Amino acid sequence: MSGPATGSPASASSPLDAAAGAVPSPPSFSDLTRERPFMQMWVARLFGTAASQMLLVAIGWHMYDLTGSAWDLGLVGLYQFVPALLLALLAGHVVDRHHRGRIVAACFAVQGLVALALLLAVLRGQDSRALLLGLSLVLGAVRAFQMPAQQALTPMLVPPAMLARAMAFSSAGMQGAIIGGPALGGLLFVAGMAVVYGASVLFFVVACVLVLRLRYAYVPKAREPVTLGTVFAGVNFIWNRKPVLGAVSLDLFAVLLGGAVALLPIYAKDILHTGPWGLGLLRGAPAVGALVMSIALTRRPIERRVGRALLMAIALFGLCMVVFGLSRSFIVSLVALAVSGGADMVNVVIRQTLVQLETPDAMRGRVSAVNSIFIGASNQLGEFESGATAALLGPVGSVVVGGVGTMLVALAWFRLFPSLARRDRLVVAAPAVRG
Repeated sequence: MSGPATGSPASASSPLDAAAGAVPSPPSFSDLTRERPFMQMWVARLFGTAASQMLLVAIGWHMYDLTGSAWDLGLVGLYQFVPALLLALLAGHVVDRHHRGRIVAACFAVQGLVALALLLAVLRGQDSRALLLGLSLVLGAVRAFQMPAQQALTPMLVPPAMLARAMAFSSAGMQGAIIGGPALGGLLFVAGMAVVYGASVLFFVVACVLVLRLRYAYVPKAREPVTLGTVFAGVNFIWNRKPVLGAVSLDLFAVLLGGAVALLPIYAKDILHTGPWGLGLLRGAPAVGALVMSIALTRRPIERRVGRALLMAIALFGLCMVVFGLSRSFIVSLVALAVSGGADMVNVVIRQTLVQLETPDAMRGRVSAVNSIFIGASNQLGEFESGATAALLGPVGSVVVGGVGTMLVALAWFRLFPSLARRDRLVVAAPAVRG
């Protein structure tokens, strides 16, 4: 599993350039594609994410088909969220003390076993509500380990100068899988639920094998005992690093205030009058915008004034929510959601790259775990906030107030986190050594 990386991070500039005092040109997209460990992991994540999306769609449909209960459908999501939240900090400690590649491979393997169990249950007629809920708990526990392990592994596969481009390219693959996975699962449903579960098993096996064959420089770390101090070290680190705290908390409040996903069925049915087909397009629009932006950032990453770009992207996201909330045109609403997805992708790429570059390798698992808590909590609480404010202000008032609140948060963060707002580059150049 461990070994010398095929694409070496030390290859960012040549010795001849350094000796001549020339400034090396920034790495290109073609340079990134030559980093074989990264590309192998990218393909593995593509298969794993597509399989995960198919599995989640299948479990939701399966539960509703068995029980016909919207409450049970909601429980599937809750059973996945709770263990992911409870285990996140412990998972971060494990990621920082053990082989990250093996952790990711184990997560793919466990999800493959879940899909296999569901496949056998369907074939034998032994599927049940209790089985689906129990396996949902397993999926939630796996997610607690997989997210920080994947995030902490990426900086080990590329040079620091390539990390922003690598994050954008990874996000492009993720968005493609998030769009394509459910679509493929929907097509396979025509042949039966067992076919969807079988395809998920196959995809997870491919992802697991690719990660197990991954070769990169790995140095075993000292095994420290699990204490409150080591478990909460990621929280303390983020609190004391203001650029990291600003970036992570900015995303938390933006998603908390600006999320309109929970209200899309109301907009599709009662405001835009489009029906189920329109709901599907509205839900997919942010992912399409995010995919387009991630491809653009892969080709041309943001290299200057990254702090300002991050805050402006959040402000644009809030403005898009206001436009969507007030719109009565289906086309305008689609465009607003697509642009919001693009703006959010700028936030994702800059935030994740900044967090990884600011964090020492020995802390990346625990910091990524805290980041995953923020993301998960903001998504879940954001949907609750949207529903609660919609009950008080109506759906339009809820979305508009949330969008305005997001813009105000971006404005406030300019003053509260000046080091983040003034950040020029993601990679801070080392001071010159005087002879």
